[in-house]
Amino acid sequence: MFEIEQRLRDNGITLDDIVTAAMGLYVSHGMPEDLAAVEIKHKIKKYLDDPNVASLILGAILLEDELYKKRKNSEIADDPIFLLSDEIIGMAIAECIGGTYARFEFTRYDQKKPGILARLGPFLDDAIAGLIAGCTSRLYGECL
Repeated sequence: MFEIEQRLRDNGITLDDIVTAAMGLYVSHGMPEDLAAVEIKHKIKKYLDDPNVASLILGAILLEDELYKKRKNSEIADDPIFLLSDEIIGMAIAECIGGTYARFEFTRYDQKKPGILARLGPFLDDAIAGLIAGCTSRLYGECL
């Protein structure tokens, strides 16, 4: 939907990058890491096709392009504390996929920024963290 996977690739983000970031904070719930990585990738692909998740990620891509990449000396270059819309997008994606528990998982990924999350701008890092958080929360719920 909305060619999100291609748009992410155009921004230097692959599915494997997302899975690697997810595995950076993976907490085993009885599932081996190699199997968890496969399951997380499957969930990521599934939720990239969800129209609500896809539209939120598209919003993050467009905001990042307009407010971060296209502006010299952007006022949000350092992800200032007054910028909240990026966090709201990330939390919305996480909750859309994984419910309330995913919001807490989002906080872990947002604070630690494993893998590609550390290289992304303020909107895409939170959108991808939300995608990861929702998918890992779903996985953890299935393991219990």
